[in-house]
Amino acid sequence: MFIIDSYFIAVIFCVITMITWGSWANTQKLTDNNWRFELFYWDYVIGIVLFALFLAFTAGSLGTDGRPFLEDLGQANTANIGSALLGGVLFNLANILLVAAITIAGMSVAFPVGIGLALVIGVIVNYLDIPVGNASMLFIGVALIVVAMLLNATAYSKLSASQNKVPSKGLILAVVAGILMGFFYKYVANSMFSDFTKPIDGKLSPYTAVVVFAFGILLSNFIFNTILMKKPFEGEAVKFQSYFKGSSKNHLMGIIGGAVWCVGMSFSILASDKAGPAISYGLGQGATVVAALWGIFVWKEFKGAPKEVPKLLNIMLLIYIVGLALIVLAR
Repeated sequence: MFIIDSYFIAVIFCVITMITWGSWANTQKLTDNNWRFELFYWDYVIGIVLFALFLAFTAGSLGTDGRPFLEDLGQANTANIGSALLGGVLFNLANILLVAAITIAGMSVAFPVGIGLALVIGVIVNYLDIPVGNASMLFIGVALIVVAMLLNATAYSKLSASQNKVPSKGLILAVVAGILMGFFYKYVANSMFSDFTKPIDGKLSPYTAVVVFAFGILLSNFIFNTILMKKPFEGEAVKFQSYFKGSSKNHLMGIIGGAVWCVGMSFSILASDKAGPAISYGLGQGATVVAALWGIFVWKEFKGAPKEVPKLLNIMLLIYIVGLALIVLAR
């Protein structure tokens, strides 16, 4: 299987993760206005599963290093499969709430608050589990991310006040999503052998772990998304029949969105061998900056905001970038 052999390449993979994780939500923006996010999300999950399988049967099965996908899956023990599945379940619950927050509050709010919080929790949890990197630089970087999150929440509150909107629902959903998302990566990382060149009996390769994780998302989606379709955060209940009435464009956007996200997840997991889970996850969650740039400059989500809001957003982005740089340098 393909394995990263240097920290430099690992950082490049993390940057790709950052771009893909920060950009997949654009596919939701590109669907028709009447295409509900609950329906979009079914295709999104299908895209994740399809790409995970594609990568497992190609990069995860070729070469002489590690174990090929099917052989690795066959020898895995129940505990490690369960850990990767649990990671998928936690991620799915968190991500459904995040997509709902994007629908209500926009990319430039949901990502900095939700994913920023996930970054803080994820870096701490993963570092305590596998302490790789300079702790001082890592946690100073995390502290700066927290400051950036608070600035973004303040900017959104000012925008909402100027438009006579109540900002609480979108922010609350983003916060809950961020808390849950901060823990999923740990369970996937714990299911794998730490040195990808030296397989351990019962443990999963990174490719197998991503596939099992993807099926955890798929299986749990029949519970979480079904409930959400019947009891949505906004609007009326959604019927399953509506999914089959969607256009080819709407379905394709969802599948592409899931595949793009799974590229980032796969690359982040592959990079964790050389970078360590805390740095790999933390740098990948720089997606927040990418998503904020999309939301602010492309989708104009802060159009018409009070004059002080653009200044807050510029400071937020600068602080976020400095925080991410410290996380990279921590290794």
